[in-house]
Amino acid sequence: MQAGLRTRWLGRELAYKRRTTSTMDEGRKAALKGATTGTLVLAEEQRAGRGTKGRAWVSPPGENLHATVVLRPTPAKLQRLSMLTAVAIANAVEQLYGLFPRIKWPNDLQLDGKKFAGILIEAEWEGVRPTFALLGIGVDVNFDPSPYSQELAQPVTSLALERGRAVLREPLLSALCNALERAYDGAESDTLFTGWCSRLDSLGRALRLQTSDGLIEGLAEGVEEDGTLLLRVESGTLLRVTAAEVVDYAPAAGS
Repeated sequence: MQAGLRTRWLGRELAYKRRTTSTMDEGRKAALKGATTGTLVLAEEQRAGRGTKGRAWVSPPGENLHATVVLRPTPAKLQRLSMLTAVAIANAVEQLYGLFPRIKWPNDLQLDGKKFAGILIEAEWEGVRPTFALLGIGVDVNFDPSPYSQELAQPVTSLALERGRAVLREPLLSALCNALERAYDGAESDTLFTGWCSRLDSLGRALRLQTSDGLIEGLAEGVEEDGTLLLRVESGTLLRVTAAEVVDYAPAAGS
């Protein structure tokens, strides 16, 4: 990893675990002990890896990337952390392999409509400021999902499957760190927002979303600079959706 690492602060402090419950757990311990921003926690195997909404992250040992970055962001940077991380992962994969990932709102990374990378963010606050944030990244690198079809909540692929051959993980990790530091440093720029929008595959489509209040359907008309989705529902009302999961692409009106 060090050979390809061009960062100033991200990944310069590294904690490597062969086996752990999850890198998020290890990252939290490190943050509470005063770990500097950019500290990177890696694990070959997670016994209790998790994704969004508490889902288990299926990942056999030694095949994929499981990482958590300890950050101490401003509120503005934390607000865009999901956005900038998705852009960084997509840029690194495009640069290394010539693949063009798309983003399913808000931050699932997909190739050919199948998920290959996920992002999980947890933050601790003191008043109106975050004391630290944990940025969890999982990338399916050499994973074959076919034996785990019953455990997976959606179609899944890996970089190796999309390329037709195995992928070395260390160059990918270096490229991810390089791209992530650039994106984080430019978190509040218009360029970041434009790059995120250009990769979103949800805009202009009829979506079915799972929210805390239940299912809603509507047309995704746009996004705001903080990542909020603008959804036009059947009544004509324009909803601002900040937290939800795209369950499905709903049938278009009149179909």
